[in-house]
Amino acid sequence: MPDSSSARGPDKKQSPPQRPLWLRWLVRSLLWVAGLGAAVVASAAIVLAMALAVAYPNLPDVSDLADYRPKLPLRIFSADGMLIGEFGEERRNLTPIATVPQLMKDAVLAAEDTRFYDHGGVDYKGVMRAGLANLERAKSQGASTISMQVARNVYLSSEKTLTRKIYEILLTFKLEHQLSKDQILEIYLNQIYLGNRAYGFAAAADAYYGKTLAELSIAEAAMLAGLPKAPGANNPINNPTRARGRQIYVIDRMVEAGFITPQQAAVAREEKLQLRDRQGTRRLHAEFVAETVRQLLFAQYGESTYTRGLKVYTSIESADQNAAYEALRRGIMDYERRQHYRGPEKFVTLPADAAELDEAVDDALAEHPDNGDVLSAVVLSASAKEVTAMRANGDVLKISGDGLKPVQSGLSDKAAPNLRIRRGAVIRVVQTPKSSWEITQLPEVEGAFVSLDPRDGAVKALVGGFDFSKNKFNHVTQAWRQPGSSFKPFIYSAALEKGFMPSTVVNDGPLFFDAGTTGGQPWEPKNYDGNFEGPMSLRRALMKSKNMVSIRVLQSIGTKYAQEWVTHFGFEREKHPAYLPMALGSGSVTPMQMATAYAVFANGGFRINPYLITRITDHKDKVLVDVQPPKLDESQRAIPQRNAFVMNTLLQSITSGGTAARAQATLKRTDLYGKTGTTNDSLDAWFAGFQPTNVAVVWMGYDTPRKLGSRETGGGLSLPVWISYMQTALKGVPVAELQPPPGVVNVGGEWYYDDYTPGRAVSTLGVEVAPVTADPGASSGAAHGSGGDERNRILDMFRN
Repeated sequence: MPDSSSARGPDKKQSPPQRPLWLRWLVRSLLWVAGLGAAVVASAAIVLAMALAVAYPNLPDVSDLADYRPKLPLRIFSADGMLIGEFGEERRNLTPIATVPQLMKDAVLAAEDTRFYDHGGVDYKGVMRAGLANLERAKSQGASTISMQVARNVYLSSEKTLTRKIYEILLTFKLEHQLSKDQILEIYLNQIYLGNRAYGFAAAADAYYGKTLAELSIAEAAMLAGLPKAPGANNPINNPTRARGRQIYVIDRMVEAGFITPQQAAVAREEKLQLRDRQGTRRLHAEFVAETVRQLLFAQYGESTYTRGLKVYTSIESADQNAAYEALRRGIMDYERRQHYRGPEKFVTLPADAAELDEAVDDALAEHPDNGDVLSAVVLSASAKEVTAMRANGDVLKISGDGLKPVQSGLSDKAAPNLRIRRGAVIRVVQTPKSSWEITQLPEVEGAFVSLDPRDGAVKALVGGFDFSKNKFNHVTQAWRQPGSSFKPFIYSAALEKGFMPSTVVNDGPLFFDAGTTGGQPWEPKNYDGNFEGPMSLRRALMKSKNMVSIRVLQSIGTKYAQEWVTHFGFEREKHPAYLPMALGSGSVTPMQMATAYAVFANGGFRINPYLITRITDHKDKVLVDVQPPKLDESQRAIPQRNAFVMNTLLQSITSGGTAARAQATLKRTDLYGKTGTTNDSLDAWFAGFQPTNVAVVWMGYDTPRKLGSRETGGGLSLPVWISYMQTALKGVPVAELQPPPGVVNVGGEWYYDDYTPGRAVSTLGVEVAPVTADPGASSGAAHGSGGDERNRILDMFRN
């Protein structure tokens, strides 16, 4: 019988206990995921390696960034270093890293990349920190380092794609390999856009605060450092609330990084920032100067003018320029107060809901911005005794009393609808010296002011019109106008060389000329006051600006001779036809020409060429152009020195007791010279005058010539502007007494050329005398002048 054990078969080992099915599934799943992850990582590594192999050699060459040269604007400065103009798409001031204050660098690093000097371009710790922060916060936190931002801003677009991100990382590695950390940070600090057309932190410091980087406080630096995230929307001008939030964030980060103490942070959080635009300081109104220089530079350098970082230094003195700008605007607005009111600029419907009022006012004034100190406002209520108006900044103004006088016609019940000041009317207001408010209007009349140093031609101040943003036409250099009586001194100067002296007596009597004599229509000239005073000396005639005397003088010396003579002063022959109306300034001049011409009298007879540009440098301050005006010598002589001296004595009489006597009376100095000018029908009003160190010319008139008013004159309109300017320009300048040159003598208190002294024969005057036929009632004999026994000619109707 078989053994029972053999019947059970061979012996078997005991099996381990079976795992639950779910556990086996989980293990297999984990192994599958791990395998898949490894495959993905391996695949990604292969793809990245392939991308590196393909893309890296094709990346742009970043070595040129070692000599970083961004687009730099054209910048124009006054003689004392104030910025007066900037031209270019990007407002930028290239600043080497060595000159950037540590405070500014710390603020930027705290805001953007605290570990900048520790990582190799990509901050992996920063990526992890940002990832954790993003899980905890509703808003995402970026992890781009400064190096990555430089790579993106210089070479790449802002599109958010995987390809662009890969290129950004690759470029970052390349930057870190070829440039030092300081070089990368320097590029960032100069390249990044910070709003308000400012590129780089130096430009932003100037744009927002009017300061250099070295002048910034912790609070100001933190505000700027917070701008890169959203410079257009979150800058302190467009959105002060958001900018403030970013500033606090940067201050906190600076404490965390150990850059500032908690105590410093507390002070910075409480500091109230004063933005440049709100300060209204450090701004020099020289827009016409800047545009003139821009045109000159563009003619020389073409389009590169706006990108190569040229710095242009001008001869403009900031104090003189400000004085000229304010004086001309004040003179124009004073004239405007005497004009009829032309009505509000616009009418809008204002909501009854006070909550909606601010927005409605903002919308209404968006197209009517402030014009310097002539501010815009919307009327909330109006009566004959008081007007209430709101400004764009929310200020509510109440205007009454004298502040309503210029617009009484607009407050009348009988005013036409388009002239009536009522709720919803857009008006203009100015603040008075007493800090009250006055309703006014933007002027239609224009003006020009220019001053220069007669010793070398350096332009000290130039204002080409009331407001550059309103009218860019430069009236100083482009407006050809009739000079009127301000041209008479050049006729008198010509007469001196023909033997006329200040004591020569000329008849101030009526005249009539036919068309053949005038070259146009028949002409019966009048004096401004319509009166004739008979025989008088040349000095008195010029002091009182007698037209009849000037005409007779021109008749005697000859129009062709006078036409040639005035070219010595820089006037163009063809602009002054050789006819008798030239004696009254019927030709065409620009204010700049007049300033250059009067400089000949001021400097003793030399012709100078006005200039604006003194020096041009590149962005590294290497001098490209250095203007050295020639010293005055006889090669530049335009008229004899004795001619200039005698003319100065005549022009001095005008400012002491003539039509410009207000000048010496106000300025309390004797070394002032000049001549008023008012054209026929008061179309143009001039004053041209000087002190030996400063020639200044003022013009006022309408662009399309029309009457300024029957009582408006150069003495009433332009002279006050000149006086106001000179109060600043001559402050601290010693009085310069006239020194007689060789060739002149003083006899009986009057000046003469030494070869035309009293007692010499009349024939030495060198003037051809023709029979008198047109004016038989006038005396043609000799008369005694102030020189005692001098035989002076009483000039009448002499023909050429």
